[in-house]
Amino acid sequence: MERVYTTPLLDKLGIRPGMRVALIDINDPDIRALIADRTSDLTVGWPAPETDVILLGADTVAALEQLESLATRIRQNGAIWVVSRKGEAATLRDVQVIEAARAARLVDNKVASFSATHTSLRLVIPTHRRVGRTR
Repeated sequence: MERVYTTPLLDKLGIRPGMRVALIDINDPDIRALIADRTSDLTVGWPAPETDVILLGADTVAALEQLESLATRIRQNGAIWVVSRKGEAATLRDVQVIEAARAARLVDNKVASFSATHTSLRLVIPTHRRVGRTR
């Protein structure tokens, strides 16, 4: 029997009311509308400083070259979700995203189905590198 997941997409992505969110190369009006209903702090394009969540659409390794710069735009406990095609239409493998994340000094820690055609991988600043870490 196939499992049916009912968690809403924005909950899976950790997008809560009032968060600062940025969309880069995400050409999906439905996700834009969902996020706009949840928070008024939505940027389409380069993110403002201290952004909570960045959604980065990527279908090539070249699109991942901006990860290091984007990492400077998220909060210490923020996230960059790399959204790419899945299945036979995939042009980017998860190992390529993970390799690019490591080069940008980020780690992957979650995967989520973004839609019927796209998957997403969450990248974060490792806890040992976060400013103000107390443990």
